[in-house]
Amino acid sequence: MELIVVAGVAVVVFVVAALVQAVTGFGSALAAVPGLLLVADPAHAVVAATVVSLVLTAGVAVRERPYVDRRDAVVLTVAGVVGMPGGLVVLSVVDEGPLAAGIAAAMLVMVALLATGLRVDGRGLPLAGVVSGGLLTSTGMNGPPLVTALVDREPRRYRATLQAVFAGQDAVAVVAFAALGHIDADVLMLALGGVAGLPLGWRVGDAIFDRVSPERLRPLVIGTLVASAVAVLATTVA
Repeated sequence: MELIVVAGVAVVVFVVAALVQAVTGFGSALAAVPGLLLVADPAHAVVAATVVSLVLTAGVAVRERPYVDRRDAVVLTVAGVVGMPGGLVVLSVVDEGPLAAGIAAAMLVMVALLATGLRVDGRGLPLAGVVSGGLLTSTGMNGPPLVTALVDREPRRYRATLQAVFAGQDAVAVVAFAALGHIDADVLMLALGGVAGLPLGWRVGDAIFDRVSPERLRPLVIGTLVASAVAVLATTVA
């Protein structure tokens, strides 16, 4: 496939992904991976989504650091690192078809958990972190368990804390991907296109986020998960 087409798709995909991330706090990989599967295999899509997510979340975490719950962010980040090796094994040994199906299955499970009103207290943070780390390195989608743990907080504090955790986990995952040889020219092309799309998507999404009340945040999160799960399933079936 022509490189310019791949890069163009990545730009469009990450405009949407950054917008979703700005509004819901977590949706970049959930929105990006299904779109990237149109021009890349699941492993490349996962790695590229993680690289772009690192750029996005690190920048936001720095800008919004006064709103970060630092203790919880550290717990979730460290626990996520513990869960990452299992996800790396899955990424390395599972074929493309089952991996894509696993992406959809993981999303649907998290949709069900959030829809039931599941809430995670402080004692559940380490488990949420471990699960998120495993999902990050296998599917690129570490957001759902973290959202489950943080979604009931004040919207700006919820979003800022999520970005701090994402940035920490993404940094470790990108280093691991590089060490294992998963970052190649195709991933870099997708990532460069993705980074180019971030500013526009975040600017539009941030304007919408300013109008989101705490009562509307959980329904928005659930709706994002449902839409992304349907997109992944459609791609998998096709």
